[in-house]
Amino acid sequence: MKRLVTKSSNTLERVSIKATRWMGSTGSLFVHTVLFITSFTLYFLGIPFEQILLVVTTIVSLEAIYLSIFIQMSVNRQDDKLSAVALDVEEIQEDVEGIEKDVDEIQKDVDEIQEDVEEIQEEDENEEKEEKEDEEILTRIEDTMGKLIEEVIELKKQHQEMNNKK
Repeated sequence: MKRLVTKSSNTLERVSIKATRWMGSTGSLFVHTVLFITSFTLYFLGIPFEQILLVVTTIVSLEAIYLSIFIQMSVNRQDDKLSAVALDVEEIQEDVEGIEKDVDEIQKDVDEIQEDVEEIQEEDENEEKEEKEDEEILTRIEDTMGKLIEEVIELKKQHQEMNNKK
């Protein structure tokens, strides 16, 4: 039973969509114009003018009622579509906010990595300075040692010369 109601509802929906589309077309304008001209030409066939106006007025009134219903159905369908789009926009906004948070976290990570790189560079520079200082100290020690060795050799020579003179 439920399936039958759904199927007839879908059929009515499709008919209303087609009718709404047709009512707003050039074909509809042409058909209505032909019907109005035809209805007023009935006067020349002997049908009283008041009767023609009564029938045309009744038909036009009924048609206006159905058109307003079709228009409201179209508005409702558009409202449903807009509601769905609004939900999609909200989901997209949530996704964008999530991405913004991810970007912020990534930026923080990049900043931390940058700080680590700077610290490593500073440590490397300090190590290089220390190595240069150590090399300078070693060079001075070597120079001093060389001078001391020369002095010791000179002193040995002098000592030997003194011993040889004695």
